[in-house]
Amino acid sequence: MFLKIRHDDDSSLVEVLDLKQLFDPFATSVHGQVHAGEEMQDPGPYSKAELHFPSGEPLPRCWVDPHYKD
Repeated sequence: MFLKIRHDDDSSLVEVLDLKQLFDPFATSVHGQVHAGEEMQDPGPYSKAELHFPSGEPLPRCWVDPHYKD
């Protein structure tokens, strides 16, 4: 799945490499790889708080808040 970095002004996308981490509300970061330019970047951790969908929508609350049912 591809997501955008909130503070990034260009059109770079982060490919989330572990979807289980993304869907886990107790995980605060995900392992991903930036797709920018012609060369593949090295994978690294990205905070879920900095990610959103390419359309600009935030991540669902059930993916980021362990107490979303409260």
